[in-house]
Order: sequence, then structure tokens, then C-alpha cells
Amino acid sequence: MDKNISFEKQIWDAACVLWGHIPAAEYRKVIVGLIFLRYISNAFEKRYNELVAEGDGFENEPDAYMMYNIFFVPENARWEVISAAAHKKEIGQVIDNAMRAVEEENKTLKNVLPKNYASPDLDKRVLGEVVDLFTNMDMNDTSRDILGTTYQYCIKQFAAYEGVKGGEFYTPESIVKTIVAILKPFENCRVYDPCCGSGGMFVHSAEFVEAHQGNRQTISVYGQESNADTWKMAKMNMAIRGIEADLGQYHADTFFNDLHKSLKADFIMANPPFNLSNWGQDKLKNDVRWKYGTPPLNNANFAWIQHMIHHLAPNGKIGLVLANGALSTQASGEGEIRKNIIENDLVEGIVALPTQLFYSVTIPVTLWFISKNKKQKGKTLFIDARKMGYMVDRKHRDFTDDDIQKLADIFNDFQNGTLEEVKGFCASATTQEIAKQDYILTPGRYVGIEEQDDDSEPFDDKMIRLTAELSEMFRKSHELENEIREKLGAIGYEI
Repeated sequence: MDKNISFEKQIWDAACVLWGHIPAAEYRKVIVGLIFLRYISNAFEKRYNELVAEGDGFENEPDAYMMYNIFFVPENARWEVISAAAHKKEIGQVIDNAMRAVEEENKTLKNVLPKNYASPDLDKRVLGEVVDLFTNMDMNDTSRDILGTTYQYCIKQFAAYEGVKGGEFYTPESIVKTIVAILKPFENCRVYDPCCGSGGMFVHSAEFVEAHQGNRQTISVYGQESNADTWKMAKMNMAIRGIEADLGQYHADTFFNDLHKSLKADFIMANPPFNLSNWGQDKLKNDVRWKYGTPPLNNANFAWIQHMIHHLAPNGKIGLVLANGALSTQASGEGEIRKNIIENDLVEGIVALPTQLFYSVTIPVTLWFISKNKKQKGKTLFIDARKMGYMVDRKHRDFTDDDIQKLADIFNDFQNGTLEEVKGFCASATTQEIAKQDYILTPGRYVGIEEQDDDSEPFDDKMIRLTAELSEMFRKSHELENEIREKLGAIGYEI
């Protein structure tokens, strides 16, 4: 294995050869399923060897694994069986059988694992080579992290490839990390995502707690996802990351079948579908969640916001992504709902994001931060971050770690009453000032225009110079126009 190439990159590059005629969504299942199977096999093997060394004969007892939050892997699903069949024509069927055996032995995985490896559209020679990559991997104490990052890396690559469809299961890390850094989840907290996708918010929340000397095992994770395949991805992602999560027994629509009705969460982080129409408002008009007004049929943005507020603990906080329209729309009662939420002093901060952070959409989006018990009563922080970040390639932008920390620091300063406002970038506004703006939350209305550097050139002199430069440009433009006319005339064309 080339040490200069990351394991996840090797897996992705090798797996890309599998593509062939198989649809992207099916191909995604193939890769994430293999990563998951390798992970649970490795965890099982390690515990199995410990039990054999103890000599008590418990190595084939499922309870001896479950008590350590390890999945019991039946004999015909163990990686040694998979690897031995890597270059046999029946490798696809062997993996499918392994997936079924694991589900049968572990009821929490029932109907979660993919079973499409025997498909005739899947090149079995290349599938065997991908199995070899996992087999030859150095499986040590860091293998969970390696497989976890590989899982996340592949999900990100699929999101980039699948475009709009990719946005259904993946929120860019820049956005997730920014939300987590600003909210700062702590030990023994309850984290909830009502449209959790593949679970990225949970992964980074656990990592944040751990990075700040906390125990990631102490956070309680609750999620819900309406798409069946995405829900399965999230279940596997949580298992690989060692995060115990209650994602419900099945995928379900959050508005019609709230799986966590009594939950009051400390932190809610979400990237709900933008501007979702026909979401079922006509059947939910008198729902208890619509405390600030009934959301319109043609847009669920304020249904998502109110659903989350409904699930907040007394000191709870929300960080979510919304399309910019929610900042200013007055249509169908949305302006009144926004006004009511603002007047109840719930909006703590608004961050306008740059374009191209998402793989799937190019429309401008904003981060909303909502708090039940704000430190700065009657005030809201506004940040215009549209110029932040850097272009990774021609289509995609990312925040640096410094960018994310800068935004988190600004929120921290605001909460502590030490914010230094910067023209064109950040400012705070009172509820009364927001009311004067018709309760519109567009950051540009509050941060103002960025101050320009003073070049010390007197205004009159600058106007004379710029006017002369403009006249010269017009002259050259006319000369070029005449030259083009002459050349076209010479070949019989007139304009």
C-alpha cells in the first residue's frame, strides 16, 4: 500500500472502477456496506481473540460482545471468509449472505445493510480487489478512526458526484463544523437532528466534545430521517463511529410521524430540505408545534424552525441552515411567523454564507442560531461571511479552520458583551432596530458597507483621473469597433 496516498483515497479510486452500469445510489450502498462490514468484523475479531485468551469459552456467546457495544458476527460473515472468496466468481453472493447473517444475529441492523453485491452489473474482479484493499489494511487501534474517515470521505465524494441528490444525505463539513463550533455541545447533553441525513452533525458533535476533554460517550443522540437509504447510511455511520444513537426503528416523515415527541434537546443541529413544498400542511393545520403561526403549504422553512423550537430544552440552542428567502419573505404569513419568533427573543445570530459551499445547490444560504435563553437579551448578532473561505476547485468552496474559529470567536464575544463591530462584516442589533427593518434578518441591513482603504488621493483629482481613463477606454473601444466593421466589410458582411 502506498503510504503517500491516504487509505480513503485508495478505497475511493479502486472502487470507482466498479462503477460500470450500476446506478450511483446502488454503487454508494456497495461501498458504504463494505466499509461497515470490515469495521464490525475487525471489532468482533479483536474481542473474539480476547475471549479466547481468557479461556472461559464465551467466544461464541453474543452477549459477550453486546455488553461492549460490539456486533456479534456469525462465522460465515467474518472477514476471513470474505477475503478467502475475494477472487472467486461467487464473491458477490458470499458478501450478500454475510450481510443477511449479520442482520439476523443483530436485530438493530434488520433491513439496514445492503445486499446488492451479487448483481450482474457489478464487476466481481474489481469487487475482489476492493476486498483485498480492506484485507491488507493494517488493523490496529486506530482502525475505527480510519474506517470512520473513509466512510465520511466516500459519502462526501458521492455527494459531489450526485449533485442535487447528494444534498439529501450530506451536509458539507465546513457548515457542520461551523454550527458545532458556535453551539459548543458539552458532556451529558442531548443532541437532536430532525432530518439527520447520514449523521454528520452527530459525528462532529461527538468529536467536538472529545476534543475539549470530554467523553463522547456521554452525549445522547436523537435523529430522524425520511429517506430509507439515507437512514441506513446514518445507522452504519453511527456504529462505525461508536456513537449510540436513537434514530428510530425505521425511517419516517418528521412532520407526520415525530419519533421523538417528548424530547427536549439541549442542542438541535439541522440542514433541512430547502424551500420544501407540498409537505402536508393541510393535514397539520392545528398542530401544537405551530406556536408562532401556521407555516404555508408551499414552503416548509418555518415548519422546520418551529418543529425545532418545540423540541428545545429551557436553555436549548439551535443551529440550522436555511435558504436566504426565509430572512425576508412576507408571503403567506411567513413574515408574521418570523416577527413572532423575533419578538419572543429567540434569534441569537444570523450568518450569511458564501455561495458554492454545497455540492448540490448554488443558491445563497444562511445559518440561523436560535436560543431559548440568550445571554444578550433583546439583541441579535449579524455576520456577513460571504467573502470568507477559499475555492477548493472551480466549483466548490470551503472554510479553513481559522475561518470557523473566527466565526465562533465572534459569537463568543457577542455573548460576553465584548463584540467589536466591523463595518461590512459583523454587528449586533436590538429587537427594536430589527422591527424598524420590518423584521427582515438579512445581515447586510445591519452590518453596513465595508469601509474602503483611504488611498489619500484627493476626490477631485481622482475624478479627473478616472474620467480620463474611462474616455481612453471608450476611444479604444470605438477604434476596435471600426476595425471589426472594416474586416467584416472586406468579406461581404455588414453590421
